[in-house]
Amino acid sequence: MIRTSTTTWRLATCSALVAAMALGGCAGMTPEQRGTAAGAGVGAGVGAIIGSHSGNAGAGAVIGGAVGAVAGNLWSKRMEDRRVAMENATRGTPVQVTRTADNQLRINIPSDISFDTNSAAIKPELRSVLDPFAASLQNDQAVRVAIVGHTDSTGNDAINNPLSIERALSVRDYLATRGVSPQRVETSGRGSREPIADNATDAGRAKNRRVEIFLREPAA
Repeated sequence: MIRTSTTTWRLATCSALVAAMALGGCAGMTPEQRGTAAGAGVGAGVGAIIGSHSGNAGAGAVIGGAVGAVAGNLWSKRMEDRRVAMENATRGTPVQVTRTADNQLRINIPSDISFDTNSAAIKPELRSVLDPFAASLQNDQAVRVAIVGHTDSTGNDAINNPLSIERALSVRDYLATRGVSPQRVETSGRGSREPIADNATDAGRAKNRRVEIFLREPAA
C-alpha cells in the first residue's frame, strides 16, 4: 500500500489548486499559457507523490511540473504530420518550422516573404505559405491558432506596436478568406520588444521584422 506524507499531500493539493485555477481561466493568460499552467499543476502534484518515495517530494514536484507543462498541450501524430507538411511546403524559403518546448507548432516567417518595411500588406510570397497552412486546418476544429507580429527597432513604440498588430491581423484576415474562422485565431503584436537578432545590422533587423504563427492542440 502506498503511503504519502502530510507534506506531500499538501504539495499535491496546492498543485491541484493551481491546475484548477488555470483551467478556469486566469486573467491575462493566453489559452496556451493556461494549458501549460494546468499541465504544470497536475504534473507537480503527481511528481510530489512520486518524489515522496525517493525521499524528495519537492524535487518530484518540480520534475512533475516540468513534464506536466509540456503535457498541457498535445503533440499528436496529426501535429507531427502537419509539421512535416509545412516543412515540405516551405522548403527553399527562409521560413522556419519548429516544435516548441510546450508542444506548439511554430512557423516563423521573416520579412523577406511577409511584409515590406512599414507595411502590413501581405506579399504574394506569403500567400504561398498561408494557403497550404489554411488547408491543413480545414478538417481539424480542435487546433487553435495564435499569430504574433514583430518589428525591428527602427522607429518608436508609437509606430512599431500598432504596425506589429496590423501585420498579425492581416495574416488572420487572409486565413479567413481561405476558410479559417477568425474565432479560432488569436492575434497580438510585440512591436520591437522580442528581437531574435541584432538590430544593429541590416540582416538582423530583417530577421526581427517577422510574423510567427503558433498552433496548439489543448490536452483536454
